[in-house]
Amino acid sequence: MRPTMGAPGVVRTVLRAPFERRALRELLYVLSGLPLAVATFAYAVTMLFVGAGLLITFLGVPVLAAGLAGARGLGRLERARARGLLGLDVAEPEPVRALQRSRGPMAWMGATLRSGVSWRHVLYALLHLPWAMLSFTATALVVFHGWLLLLFPAWQWLFHNRDRDALQFHDGLQIGARSGQGGGEVLDTPPEVLVVTVVGLLLVLLTPWLVRGLSRVDRLLVVGLLGPSRLATRVWELESDRGAVVDTAAADLRRIERDLHDGAQARLVALAMDLGLAKEKLLEDPEAAAKMVDEAHGEVKLALQELRDLARGIHPAILTDRGLGPALSALAARCTVPVTVTTDLTERPVAAIEGITYFTVSELLQNVSKHSGATRAGVELWRGKDRLMLQVSDDGKGGASAEAGSGLAGLAERLDAVDGLLVLDSPRGGPTTVTAELPWRDQ
Repeated sequence: MRPTMGAPGVVRTVLRAPFERRALRELLYVLSGLPLAVATFAYAVTMLFVGAGLLITFLGVPVLAAGLAGARGLGRLERARARGLLGLDVAEPEPVRALQRSRGPMAWMGATLRSGVSWRHVLYALLHLPWAMLSFTATALVVFHGWLLLLFPAWQWLFHNRDRDALQFHDGLQIGARSGQGGGEVLDTPPEVLVVTVVGLLLVLLTPWLVRGLSRVDRLLVVGLLGPSRLATRVWELESDRGAVVDTAAADLRRIERDLHDGAQARLVALAMDLGLAKEKLLEDPEAAAKMVDEAHGEVKLALQELRDLARGIHPAILTDRGLGPALSALAARCTVPVTVTTDLTERPVAAIEGITYFTVSELLQNVSKHSGATRAGVELWRGKDRLMLQVSDDGKGGASAEAGSGLAGLAERLDAVDGLLVLDSPRGGPTTVTAELPWRDQ
């Protein structure tokens, strides 16, 4: 749980806020947004009017297509500005794609005009101007009056002459004289100056929070109109997941091929040679032939054991026959560290989810055996609404990492391929807890 900030911490945060880099960057973003919004609005309106006006001729189509392409370029500039000043990293939207059977400028123009991304960029240019005007005006007024009131004593001292002329308020904040042309109120007593200064301080302290709130709307506009659509994002995720699945399947096939070639196949080749030699010696030296047959019998047993292990690595029979509970208990029995298994499932998920869960626990328990230095471990499995929850913990030395290239990173990719999630908590000194979520799909 996040610790609650005390009163001194709140005061320090409020006093530092106007001078933090984040506040200055957000202020620069809001103030620089208006001139850019005016330029993009003028471009979008001109492009639309000229293109629509020329649609009665052939020139309207290329003008609109070129204008939409230019709007995408301006959107790229806006994303860069948001990335540099707001720290908002928005991915590039999907590119314009013409039909595969069509080539050439006409195909590109047609694809550009059909592209929803391009029209969303134009919509951003039209909507951003009124919001930029509002946010710029509000920010400029608060910043100007805040610092002007905060520095009121300095202005009073600067303009106070021998006739004790003072700053006065008249129709807003203006510099006047005690002679008071216009009948404004003169502020020259210490309590009045103190009140004005306190109001200015409050406005200055309020400025970064106001700007932050205004910039949140800009964030929504940039993400919603200049970023990739949800459908495109989902398509990219599925393409990435498909690549991860293909890579995982290829790695499993290579592992099976290697195990067959280096294990059972080599033993069977040696067995065939031994039986051939025994056949040749059967009549000449029956005792030697019997000894060779006995050795071949031992090789057969070893080959069968390796084939069983290999078949268990592909998909264990106990998982198919009895489900996750007994299969995980069998895994725990083979672990070098004592493991407690707790399962709370009233029904079984689909075979694919069962298999991924089984091999996830298998790899995590192998890590516990090889790297953790733990004296005990635990495996918990339960169902939460439409998710299958898995937690593997140990009391080892901790320090596990899910960085790219590690076994846990590959495990996270495999879970992500089925919309799963892997969360690692492993501080130095332990303990280590790995939590996995997988989608629940009934058989």
